[in-house]
Amino acid sequence: MDVRALRYFVEVVNQQGFTRAAEILHVTQPTISKMVRSLEEELGGPLLIRDGRQTRLTDAGKVVYARGQAVLAEVARLRQEVAEVDGITRGELMIGIPPATGAYFATAIGAYHEQYPDVTLRLREQGTRALEEAVASGEIDIGVTFLPVERSGLASYPVARQAASAVFPAATTPPDAGPVSFRELADYPFVLYEDDFALARLVSEACAKAGFVPNVVARSRYWDFIAELVAAKVGIAILPDEAFARLDPKRVVRRPLKEPEIVWELGLIWREDYVSRAARAWLACCEQIFPQDGRSKR
Repeated sequence: MDVRALRYFVEVVNQQGFTRAAEILHVTQPTISKMVRSLEEELGGPLLIRDGRQTRLTDAGKVVYARGQAVLAEVARLRQEVAEVDGITRGELMIGIPPATGAYFATAIGAYHEQYPDVTLRLREQGTRALEEAVASGEIDIGVTFLPVERSGLASYPVARQAASAVFPAATTPPDAGPVSFRELADYPFVLYEDDFALARLVSEACAKAGFVPNVVARSRYWDFIAELVAAKVGIAILPDEAFARLDPKRVVRRPLKEPEIVWELGLIWREDYVSRAARAWLACCEQIFPQDGRSKR
């Protein structure tokens, strides 16, 4: 079995489509389609149901996806252990980062690449719940998530505190420029992250505390698309404050939240039982840029 074909198939499932998977893997969409098709032919049946831009797993596809992640994790570990025979001169480091927080780690990524130019960095954008599972299974080396982590077997290192704010279409924003309470948002339609994003859970919990269930009219995995839907007056959104520097204030307007505020601690997570040299070097780099006393050196 071609491990590359298996990797392409898993990434199509992770990204919920061929187009996004091609962007992540830096290959053409026809290349991914050909490799997935060859995997299906080898295994004797379809693994994906293609419905327009959406893809769904067949029963066989669910089995291959589950087993495939474990296979890829073992292949990555094998390569890393072989690379470590010569120290951190080559190899691969897989880091999972939630959307809208990637820019926060750009300085750390740059510093790491400068110090270890021959280590291939692979970055995956996913929701925090999915990243926790990927770290626990060994599929990725380091993940970024909200702390504390309840899953056993994972170690963590805090890097920052983050907050979220409400996003309104510029034409229909509340006249008051101050913070808005969740109770004031009860009559608005919401555009939220997918359920595997921790922020989606935090928003639902905040709405429940305010006495209502949010009317969710659309969901997405991508903060920039969520912002576009808000600008198109589909609904309002709750996004991390890190995203707002990249949004057009003429199209969408930010309002801080109150009653309750949404604030969380962002941190790195990794498996306690195995940390590669490349991953240990990444953690050391982050300790310099995000010291525990909170004085970031970004």
